[in-house]
Amino acid sequence: MKLYLLGHSERYAVEQLQMQLFPDDPAEICDEPFTGDGIISALFRGKTWVTATTRIIRGRTVIRSRAHIRTEKADVRATRRLLQRSFYRAAAQARDQLPPWGALAGVRPTKLATAALLEGKDDKAVDKMLRKEFYVTTPRRKMCIEAANQTLAAMKHLAPRDLSVYIGIPFCPTRCAYCSFVSQSIEKFGDLLAPYLDVLLREIEYTGKKLAESGWHIRTLYMGGGTPTTLSSPQMARLLQAVQDNFDLSRCLEFTVEGGRPDTLDAEKLAVIKNGGATRISINPQTMSDSVLHTIGRRHTAQQTIEAYQMARAAGFTDINMDIIAGLPCDMLMSFTNTMQEILALDPTNITVHTLALKKGAARSWTQAQLPGWEMVRDMLSIASRSLRAAGFTPYYLYRQKYTTGGFENTGWCREGYPGLYNIYMMEELHTILSLGGGGMTKVQLAPGQLERFHNPKSPQDYIARADELPRQKDEIFDLLARIKE
Repeated sequence: MKLYLLGHSERYAVEQLQMQLFPDDPAEICDEPFTGDGIISALFRGKTWVTATTRIIRGRTVIRSRAHIRTEKADVRATRRLLQRSFYRAAAQARDQLPPWGALAGVRPTKLATAALLEGKDDKAVDKMLRKEFYVTTPRRKMCIEAANQTLAAMKHLAPRDLSVYIGIPFCPTRCAYCSFVSQSIEKFGDLLAPYLDVLLREIEYTGKKLAESGWHIRTLYMGGGTPTTLSSPQMARLLQAVQDNFDLSRCLEFTVEGGRPDTLDAEKLAVIKNGGATRISINPQTMSDSVLHTIGRRHTAQQTIEAYQMARAAGFTDINMDIIAGLPCDMLMSFTNTMQEILALDPTNITVHTLALKKGAARSWTQAQLPGWEMVRDMLSIASRSLRAAGFTPYYLYRQKYTTGGFENTGWCREGYPGLYNIYMMEELHTILSLGGGGMTKVQLAPGQLERFHNPKSPQDYIARADELPRQKDEIFDLLARIKE
């Protein structure tokens, strides 16, 4: 779909919304006026009003919309929102169904609600803003406000020199067909695991020394991937011992290990993880349908998920998250409902409900007929929401991704007293996230809303080959942290 910007250069704001509202017709930015079908997003600045207009041209049909704001209020952010409101109003006339998140195009919709609550607005005022200014649907407004309130509660646990640490293990037993993360299957790249761990332990040791010198404290720690439990029990014990030896965890509120695949867990490894200091574990079946598991390339069964969960409880874990995905190929409402029932019967403290996102880096071996349509995914998410609320769960964080079916969201649900704090701190960008391991991205928070990013080498191969660069990068990060004023 051709897209021409007239009177403004806010390409990102309009293009992201266009991607969500017309996912099957990607934007083709035009530098000059076009002929034929397309969209024109225009901005006009007057002495009294700034006006945004949108025209969608399809053959002889032309759909028009406009939105305006007083000129004195039209700062950069307000202008972007104005353009998006105008775009949304036109797109809403051209679509068969309205998008769940209205004119919101960002990854983190809760940031908007959190900011409003911090300004002193109450839940009712925030709901009105999301409804009138951004056209967000009722269920999404409710989830957004609930998650924003969880963010405010999580902020109270933070002191000025707190940060969180992420440790990445980019390996999996096999690669899921929908996955676009930087990870390698053990089947093909298992010989890299031992040298990768050696480099990671050196990075942990060096980072621990820098932390001890800096006066910064670890508030939450998250070991993700990939699948960290791809490590053998001795390798996991070695890694966790390095964490304990080099990091001061006396202020750490939460230490999560991503258990991921149930087939990577056994009683011995779970005991190693618990004795190594982890307070929270994630066991991620994605579905409890064996046929769907086979379709997406997972080599475990629903029964193995149940057994892994029971072993985690026996190992002493009282805080367990489980992930599921709505919209998986060959999944139906009945099988998804069964997944929800079986997961709830296990009684975890957290359940994260993702919407399938088919990114460019993922394998797409399924036919369109195998993938549930947006209406079915909507119904799946509604089933999940009703079931979780009835069981006493509340949304504690949520975010959006590109290319999700129907433009829906990923939501973390928790029982009272069991929010995943790292997830909130990371997703809401509340403080610095210090990342170690292949593919890790450190985000140094210089001031609220101002971040500086540092990327570790992505693939395990590059991470191993560029091991000598890691201390220099950490020096740069801690030099920056030292300049931050409380």
